[in-house]
Amino acid sequence: MQSVERATAVMHLLAARDEPMTLAEIASAVGVVKSTAHGLVRTLVAGGVVDQDERSGRYRLADDPFGPRHDVWDVNEIRSRALNWTDALASRSTMATQVTVVRGGAVQVVHDVLATRGAGARPMMTGSVVPAHAGALGRVHLAYDAHLARSVLRTDLVAHTHRTIVDAGVLVAELARVRDTGWAVAVGDLVHDQAAVAAPIRDAGGTVMAAVGVMGGVDDICGRGELPRTAIVDNVIAAARAISRELGHGVATGGQAR
Repeated sequence: MQSVERATAVMHLLAARDEPMTLAEIASAVGVVKSTAHGLVRTLVAGGVVDQDERSGRYRLADDPFGPRHDVWDVNEIRSRALNWTDALASRSTMATQVTVVRGGAVQVVHDVLATRGAGARPMMTGSVVPAHAGALGRVHLAYDAHLARSVLRTDLVAHTHRTIVDAGVLVAELARVRDTGWAVAVGDLVHDQAAVAAPIRDAGGTVMAAVGVMGGVDDICGRGELPRTAIVDNVIAAARAISRELGHGVATGGQAR
């Protein structure tokens, strides 16, 4: 109980300060020795509640201390763990394959594998921001990130094509479907002749930390009635689960599957 009270004191202290604080300043203000203060702030940093500046080593309260822990995840690690599986997915599907994360309240492409056939050359999208409400990847993040969803639903939803979902009620219903099925599909709502299927990537604790998906022509992704082809959905889900396992999801201590 004492450690909880001390951690709370550290959070209140940092919340009241405009500038980041040194470990010594935190220890002095809270009334503990530096080793105790170090243990407290390291726990808070690991929990995404406190940020540490890489250059100065000083500490500050995170911008959104109780929101999703996006900044805790290392994008380079996500990319490296996903690499083999996204290459295999692109090869099997012959379609462009991407991995996205949420950064700064936006959905960002962190890995992009070009299609092996079809549409021809296009620029790599790594580092690009994609709409959260339009496209399968963005809707995966919206479905599992309540903070992002609240932010997006408070804004006017921009139409990218005549099929983009711009009604908040319709979007909320679609996000519920994504959660129920475990995957998202988008047909012609971001680019009129393109479709996409995406699924969530989870961390060791089960939190959705990224999304993986394939993009291609509507006729390539969809069959009769513009429903996504079963094989494509199955391959995307399998890739998402494999990447999740690489990141510790469903794996108990010692490397055994739970």
